[in-house]
Amino acid sequence: MGAQAFSIGSGRLLRLALGSVLTLAGLSLLAIQALAWLDLDPRLLRALEGGAIAALGTALGAVPVLVIRGMPVAVADTLLGFGAGVMLAATAFSLIIPGLDAAQTIGFSRWGAGSLISFGIMFGAFCLYLVDRQVAGVSPQVLVGTPQQPPIPARIWIFVFAIIAHNIPEGMAIGVSAGGGMPDADSLAMGIALQDVPEGLVIALILAGAGMSRFKAFLVGAASGLVEPVFAVLCAWLVGLAELLLPLGLAVAAGAMLLVVTHEIIPESRSNGHHKLASLGLCVGFCLMMVMDTALS
Repeated sequence: MGAQAFSIGSGRLLRLALGSVLTLAGLSLLAIQALAWLDLDPRLLRALEGGAIAALGTALGAVPVLVIRGMPVAVADTLLGFGAGVMLAATAFSLIIPGLDAAQTIGFSRWGAGSLISFGIMFGAFCLYLVDRQVAGVSPQVLVGTPQQPPIPARIWIFVFAIIAHNIPEGMAIGVSAGGGMPDADSLAMGIALQDVPEGLVIALILAGAGMSRFKAFLVGAASGLVEPVFAVLCAWLVGLAELLLPLGLAVAAGAMLLVVTHEIIPESRSNGHHKLASLGLCVGFCLMMVMDTALS
């Protein structure tokens, strides 16, 4: 993206961005009203609401691509570090610790709870590792452009797909927490939505910088979070089937998120040489999510 300053587009694009924000706000209000009419189990409804909040965060993050022509690499790396910090704190305080408590509540000893959560973490990390291998093996021939638009480089699409894939464990985390009736489920959803904002912006800016029209880049960035409410509801339903699935589900989501942070986000945030800014962003994101988890639980 280059170390360039922010560049604002035309008044027409500014109006388009403002209209997009208002449209997203209107759709959110309609969705809330529609959810109120659905006769869903309260926990499934809570999971759907949490997933929708996270998806909205991604969509709002993609809006600035309509008016911003470029973002300094240092800012992008700092935002990635911030997102990594939020996810690390969410993994520890909203998934692993509640998972240990839930395992002990259903009868596991401390050793047994630790072993169960460790198994879940490794299983979740391994599953996402397999997904990552499949994504990395996408054929460039599938990613060609049209005659009117040059093809987007395969490495760009792979990065975008990797971000979309790691939205899956985020949706899982929201669903497991809500489905299990965890008191910090709302703070987890808010934290994930918060770190999804720079995520949506990064996806949209990368695609726009690779040659895609800014409106299409916005649509892809906004749509990248839609997997979260789907997996949130699915996992909330699964957790309701058996008590054991709650601590195990929390651990699986934690393992998948840990792999995403260590394998994708942190290395990407440090790939351009802005190590200190990325680390500072990580610390700020971690502390902010920790405070949110404590205050909202």
